[in-house]
Amino acid sequence: MEDVTTPEPLTLFTTDGVRIDAGHLRGDGGVCFVLAHGFTCSWRQPALRRIAGTLHPHGGVIGLDFRGHGRSGGHSTVGDREVLDVEAAVAAARRRGYRRVVVTGFSMGGAVVVRYAALHGGVDAVVSVSAPARWYYRGTVPMRRAHWVVERRLGRLAVRMARGTRIAPDGWDPVPEAPHEVAGRIAPVPLLVVHGDADAFFPVDHGHQLYDAASEPRELWIEPAFGHAEVAATPDLVHRIGKWATGAVSPWRPPPGTKDRPHRTTHS
Repeated sequence: MEDVTTPEPLTLFTTDGVRIDAGHLRGDGGVCFVLAHGFTCSWRQPALRRIAGTLHPHGGVIGLDFRGHGRSGGHSTVGDREVLDVEAAVAAARRRGYRRVVVTGFSMGGAVVVRYAALHGGVDAVVSVSAPARWYYRGTVPMRRAHWVVERRLGRLAVRMARGTRIAPDGWDPVPEAPHEVAGRIAPVPLLVVHGDADAFFPVDHGHQLYDAASEPRELWIEPAFGHAEVAATPDLVHRIGKWATGAVSPWRPPPGTKDRPHRTTHS
């Protein structure tokens, strides 16, 4: 009998020639979650594996390592060209026969899936968890440290040695569109924005800004006592995300505008 709990290793290639390491938990062909991690993380890490396992009852899962992370090639562009990495994973899901693809990202990955869905399309729902709505935010200590890592040669060397993350040294040229600048283009694809009121990296105004910039259909969940991204995501939250996604992509989903709006939800 096939072991569906052990990921099938995948090697993908982006349109700009970067090799992407990925893993696939096979589903029934209905829904596939493309799982996009945060900065310095990897789909092979326990937190991401736990999330993939919790989503798996709701559909297939393809987790990927962004460029410059884990076993993938290339260098991280910290949210810019990573849209091409998501594109490769979405294409892999379609080749495997999945009828619905839900791009699901955490932190940097949340920003990337918003930008991918807005700029490239071709997905059926978008889930963005703990994502920045705008670039260059330095209002918290963790984000000031993150900027030091990205912008300084010593910082890039330190994160390469400590986390194995290789960051492109030249920065952005030009600056890519921020998530809030493009979120309105995702519609009519459903968007779920999830943010914690205990997020030490990005305060809840990022979640509100992303939601406010989007068009219907959209939902915003402000999660009490939820911290940041993959490490803080509980099985209950991930399960609720899975249920939302499968409902959002169901053929009988009511057309946009037929429910009371806006969907701003605080879960306890």
